[in-house]
This record gives sequence, C-alpha cells and structure tokens, in this order.
Amino acid sequence: MDRILIDDLRVLTVIGALPHEREIAQPIRIDLALGVDLHEAGRSDELADTVHYGLVCERVAELCRESKDILLERLAAKVADTVLEFDLVEEVDVTLTKLRPPIPEEVQSTAVHLVRTRKEAAAPPLVAHRAVVALGSNLGDREGYLRFAVRELGNVTAMSQIFETEPIGGPGGQGAFLNMVVEVETALDPFAFLRRCQRIEANALRQRLVRWGPRTLDVDLLFYDDMRIESEALMLPHPRIFERRFVLAPLAEVAPEFCPADWDDTLPPAAVLPRGPLSLDADLV
Repeated sequence: MDRILIDDLRVLTVIGALPHEREIAQPIRIDLALGVDLHEAGRSDELADTVHYGLVCERVAELCRESKDILLERLAAKVADTVLEFDLVEEVDVTLTKLRPPIPEEVQSTAVHLVRTRKEAAAPPLVAHRAVVALGSNLGDREGYLRFAVRELGNVTAMSQIFETEPIGGPGGQGAFLNMVVEVETALDPFAFLRRCQRIEANALRQRLVRWGPRTLDVDLLFYDDMRIESEALMLPHPRIFERRFVLAPLAEVAPEFCPADWDDTLPPAAVLPRGPLSLDADLV
C-alpha cells in the first residue's frame, strides 16, 4: 500500500504513572505512516484525492495535548483511531516516543510502535457507492479506448456488451460509435468521481472542438446511487439518458431498474447493433 509519512511531530502532554509525571507535561515524539491508495492523487494533483497531512497533524497534536493517559500504549491506540477517521486512510503505523523517560538508567527514549487497520479500529468503514457510467468512442482504436476507460475507472463490477451505432447529430462524415455501460464501486463522492471521468477522457486525448463531433472517448456519469444533483458541474441522473437508445440498450444489461419499462417501444428505431463483450486481454490504445 502507498504511504504518507509524518515524522517527528513533537507535543507536550501528561503521560506516565509516576506522581510527578501526572503534574508536568512531557515532550513526546509522534511518527506516523498512513496507508492510502495514492493512484488517483498521482493522476489528478488534487488535494481532495489524498489525505491532508496538515489536518492530521493538527488533530493528533490536539488529541495528545488534551490527553492524560498513563500508558503510551493507550495514547498510541487513540492516535491510531483518530487517524483512521480520515477518509481514504486504510491503515496507520504509529510510533509514540517518550523523549525523557523517568527511569534510573541512561536511556535516550522509550517508545511504543503499533499498526492498526480500519477494520480493527472504531473508525467507520469506507462507504462504497454505485456509479453507472456510459462509454463511447468513434475515433482511432475504438475498443482500445473502451478498454482504457474500464481499466482506469477502478473497481468495475459489471459491464454490458459493446453496441455499435451510427452517430446522432453533429457534423457529417463521422464513423460509427462503439458504446457500452459499466457499473463501478467507488468510495469517491460524485464530484470527485466526475473529475476522474474527465481525467480519463483527457488522458485518452479527447478534444472538444465541435459539439457532438467525433471523439476518442466519452466517459459520462449516468447515475450515482439514487442521488439527484442539479448543478452547473453535474446533473444526476444524466439529463439525456432516456432519449438515447444507444445508452439505454447497454444500460438495460447492467442496471435495468434505471430504464423505463417501455423504453424499447417508445423510442424511435435506430441501428444499435450488439457486438459482444469487450475483451480486456487485448492491448490498450
């Protein structure tokens, strides 16, 4: 697992069992290693896709200053629980060092080291959300771009087969589209997931020169759980789903509950031809 390291955070706190340790705050050192999946942050360069280590330091330091525990073990466990409350942190490695241990021997420090996971802690589990995404391509290696999107989206739990359809609207002379719908399990919020979709398009060299023009890759968020959102950045459900046979046909294979019962009879006929499943074993674009 990827790691975010926080080293040598120093705090004064009351810690220890001896009478004078209960009266005077002592310096402790805190070293943390946070287990976080940093793939998305590495692509996006956005703070929302990682853990704000400044906030981690503030919260841990505040906890330690207010604590009056007897054992380092107890305080280290509380630090671990606090860090695991941050979204995206799956594991934390805590080292708590007492810098001036009150023992009659020459020793520089004493420390407690422990590792805790989200499953072991009191922290709530990461919530898995269901995102339904439409993919399309009519430029270049169309199937290669679809494979690229599937691999970049993360935990894809269901896929429709590929459908081929003639372009609707836009300039003439375009090639036919390949379309499919996938279901993704994600811990991202809908706006962060939308940014992931947009980054995938950008990494596939998607250019928006002409409305409804040819494109290497479309990655459209159709549904996110049962959420309804109306904003300039995001509309959920996607506002034009129910007008598009090339979306509803693959959607009916992945999430039929989102399709109107009579969509196949009420939509005007269009050539939407099934081509079979996407092969994920082939090379990317």
